[in-house]
Amino acid sequence: MILRMVLKRVAVSALILFVVSLMVFAATLLLPGDPAQAILGQQATPERLDALREQMGLNDPPWVRYLSWLGGLVTGDFGYSAASGGPVSALLGDRVSASLVLMLVAAIIAIPLGILVGTYAALRRDRMGDHVTTVVSLVLAALPEFVVGILLITLLATSVFPILPSVTMAPPGEQVWQHPSQLVLPVLTLVLVVTPYIVRMMRATMAEVLDSGYVEMARLKGVPERQVITRHAIPHAIAPVAQVIAIQLAWMAGGVVVVEFLFRYPGIGQALVDAVANRDVQVVQALAMLVAVIYVIVNLLADLVGLLTNPKLRTEASA
Repeated sequence: MILRMVLKRVAVSALILFVVSLMVFAATLLLPGDPAQAILGQQATPERLDALREQMGLNDPPWVRYLSWLGGLVTGDFGYSAASGGPVSALLGDRVSASLVLMLVAAIIAIPLGILVGTYAALRRDRMGDHVTTVVSLVLAALPEFVVGILLITLLATSVFPILPSVTMAPPGEQVWQHPSQLVLPVLTLVLVVTPYIVRMMRATMAEVLDSGYVEMARLKGVPERQVITRHAIPHAIAPVAQVIAIQLAWMAGGVVVVEFLFRYPGIGQALVDAVANRDVQVVQALAMLVAVIYVIVNLLADLVGLLTNPKLRTEASA
């Protein structure tokens, strides 16, 4: 039964990616500019332009170009950048690594922080600590990532406390993570955007678990309060929160585009903005599909976590 549900989710994810590929390809067809002209420059002769267009398949019907592009995606061939003339896969290697580092560091901080703060708020229900946590998480959840980032730049990089760089500018040949101070503001922005949702979900589920019968029974048996929380309450509260965490990680794959553009972080988000500005169609297509694949995979994992940890969802899915 579980295997059938997993296969169903995988099939739906594959269908979503197929639809996304159609939308991405159609959208990039509407971009102005000639890729062959962009590669060869304004001084190229008509004969060279025609030869390159034929080589790139630009004279083929759109559906033929789509199938060729889709086949390249499946085999890992993303084509050639119109801006640099090199393979897209080689161009994006460092960008993908930089974005993964940014998201990984933010996740490592946000997940335990959200669980700890949510647990603290549940243990202090209706007290000052709970009220402060609720208000702060609501305010942060209402702010979009670019507003949070601008506030952090104003506070920590410009006029108030100018102690951190507002943009990332690693020297040539060095990776951005070799300069930890430049990672602080982008990571902090993602953490402040993602954590409130984890806090609120953890607070709600933890409060429900603390009122449950088995926790009350453990207390009546004289189990120390610390063990009641760590061995009985938190493990039962984590399961519903895991799905929210997975959804937030999926959001991070798209939200990182805005954060990278704001801080000039050299990841996939900044590369996507640059590619759109340069009409670099092959790079735009590859990055859009990469973000979509990350988003769909993490959402798929969120669905699977929800199915495996929530009997109610398993019953609904099998109905």
